[in-house]
Amino acid sequence: MTEISPLESVLKRDRAIVLAGLIGVTALAWVYLYAMAAEMGGDTMAALQVRPWGGLDFLLMFLMWAVMMVAMMVPGAAPMILLFAAVNRKQRERGRPFAPVGAFVAGYIAVWSAFSAVATLSQWGLEQAALLSPMLVGASPLLGGGLLIVAGIYQWTPLKHACLKHCRSPLHFLTHGMRKGTGGAFVMGLEHGAFCVGCCWVLMGLLFVGGVMNLLWVAAIAAFVLLEKVVTHGLLAGRLSGALLVLAGLFAAFQGWG
Repeated sequence: MTEISPLESVLKRDRAIVLAGLIGVTALAWVYLYAMAAEMGGDTMAALQVRPWGGLDFLLMFLMWAVMMVAMMVPGAAPMILLFAAVNRKQRERGRPFAPVGAFVAGYIAVWSAFSAVATLSQWGLEQAALLSPMLVGASPLLGGGLLIVAGIYQWTPLKHACLKHCRSPLHFLTHGMRKGTGGAFVMGLEHGAFCVGCCWVLMGLLFVGGVMNLLWVAAIAAFVLLEKVVTHGLLAGRLSGALLVLAGLFAAFQGWG
């Protein structure tokens, strides 16, 4: 029977702690989204569409988007975060400079929070143009078709390929981009978050197709993002899905013209 070294035992313990934390944060985010979806029904969203948004409205919508991004994107970032924790534990055990995991996660979430601000403004603009229903579903087949087509085409672009390659190769990122200290970990989180936004930002636009308040649709997109990053043939799956999205978008747009 192979004896487990003290370092391996510590790494397993750290992995369990970090994983439990990520699961807890993700679960809390989903609980919050469920409660918000139940509270902010069609009547509430319709009221927002017939009156100007106030500062509190912007804040609540931004909070909804920010929590939603945590719920959708933290699971996909888990492999990177767990590997980051393992590398830092080894650095600490060897007496070398290390970077806190919490700072890395904070940097990652900060990037998606910035994206959430853009998404909030996009929602406001679409509502002002009467292009969203009270449940935040695209009210125009042309809008829905256009979003599907753009998302499908983006799946084939070099930028999408480069960002997805980064997300699927965490060891390469840590080997070549390791920084020291809390500030360095935060910057690394920002960098990784930027790649993830570059990989998934168009897919988040599809929330306006199936409904921002439709939690099954939100979960479906989150599951696709996760699978695209972790399955063996994620790039191929992304390109096939891109073709299907373009076809679905053309069909939806044709229905709109009809």
